[in-house]
Amino acid sequence: MSYIEITDPSFGFFEAASLKTKGEDLHEQYVSADPFPHIVMDDFISPDVLNACLEFFPDAPDPDSQTFDRDQERYKTSFNPDFLPGQLRSFFYAMNSQPFIAFLENMTGVKGLIPDPYYLGGGFHETRQGGHLSVHADFNLHPKLRLERRLNLLIYLNKGWEEDYGGALELWDVEMKSCVRKVAPEFNRCVVFSTNATSFHGHPEPVNHPQGKPRRSIALYYYTATWDGTAREFTTQFKKRPDTEDKIDWRVKRNELVSDLFPPILVRGFRRRLIARSPAFK
Repeated sequence: MSYIEITDPSFGFFEAASLKTKGEDLHEQYVSADPFPHIVMDDFISPDVLNACLEFFPDAPDPDSQTFDRDQERYKTSFNPDFLPGQLRSFFYAMNSQPFIAFLENMTGVKGLIPDPYYLGGGFHETRQGGHLSVHADFNLHPKLRLERRLNLLIYLNKGWEEDYGGALELWDVEMKSCVRKVAPEFNRCVVFSTNATSFHGHPEPVNHPQGKPRRSIALYYYTATWDGTAREFTTQFKKRPDTEDKIDWRVKRNELVSDLFPPILVRGFRRRLIARSPAFK
């Protein structure tokens, strides 16, 4: 039996009443986890809806897709849920609904969570053979909603995935000295973790499936209206693992230098122009 049941897989909706207290039993495990608050849950959700995710997983980018092929993000594509069949759109909308938000709040203790209706950076993720995502801390401010990023949720869609296939999620300590936890991206395994400037994570080891299958997952992000402008806004912060050939993201370093040298009003105008050109906001 799954931890969270879907009442009707054809619509992907949860039983709202059953989620009111769900997550309370996981709170202590979540907040006490090392190296930062997180949890790994197997058999997380009714498998029928995840099987439908695999059946209808996109075979080509949608108008809002983003594909990355650089040193820090290799062979990775995201797909916006709004272009999926109705059954899967309903499932994603349910993951942004009040009952599911209540589950997340009960488990994490983070109150006032707000889902992202734009799915910025979220939705379906696929990393093809040889691809990877370097260890990083996520951007901390939603550029359109001006909300503070607080939680990441990942559900893996990979049946029969073995450790030597690569693509494991790694959680690193604050000093980037060691990987504290490694999580294989196995089917119906869910990972939720808190995001901040030192929640370093990624799947830096390249995907190496013997049959060339990609690594697939669902990714959703949740925010709170707690941004007060005193914190420094930053984009994705990639980190170099010790004794590796990981590459520094000099583009980010350059942008941070611009932020430090130029008046904030000019920097904000530059960022707004970048956002307006992004396919995620068209």
